[in-house]
Amino acid sequence: MRDRLLDAVERLLAKGGADAVRLDAVAAEAGVSKGGLLHHFPSKRALVEGVVQRLMDRFEAALPGPDAPAGAYTKAYLDASIPPVASEPGGGDGRDEVPVALLAAAGGPEILDVLQRHYRTWQERLEADGLPPGVSTLVRMAVDGWWTARLLGLAPPHGVAHVELRRLVADLAATGTTGTDRADADATGTDVTGTGTDVAGTETGTGTGTDGGSR
Repeated sequence: MRDRLLDAVERLLAKGGADAVRLDAVAAEAGVSKGGLLHHFPSKRALVEGVVQRLMDRFEAALPGPDAPAGAYTKAYLDASIPPVASEPGGGDGRDEVPVALLAAAGGPEILDVLQRHYRTWQERLEADGLPPGVSTLVRMAVDGWWTARLLGLAPPHGVAHVELRRLVADLAATGTTGTDRADADATGTDVTGTGTDVAGTETGTGTGTDGGSR
């Protein structure tokens, strides 16, 4: 029953934002009596807390543990936030576009504080993800801005543009370099990651008399 009620809250949020979340509206959307709703969630704030916590649990379940290889946490952050292909405008039930920021604001500063604590933890994990300094944070900024644009309808990319933009962000998360950096490295043999390897992972300039397997 709790999940049924929280599903109803998510649908209402996707349709009408925080103002649409009223106890009677949630009960009607879930097909239960208002008394049945109050048995599980005695207030609007309790409903919002429940949805926020479930969203956080759902998101964190998709993230790897601390022993994951370099870049895995950053890639998972992208994968859990932005789908490979964009739904058409107005398509689907909108549940992948629940405005988490509106949820937090609707619940007051205590709930916003919960969201902020989660974000601090995620940022710490991103910074320790093994990519060059700043890369994981850049990916998070791109992802957070992107899903915000999707939530609010701020001209997000669709179709081929969505796929191509996501590929660029995924490449950054996977390699720690931009496409331009890699092209420059391929042309010049420059190590752009500062790791002592070229972008293909081939050892260079180590004093062994080899460069990419031959000299």
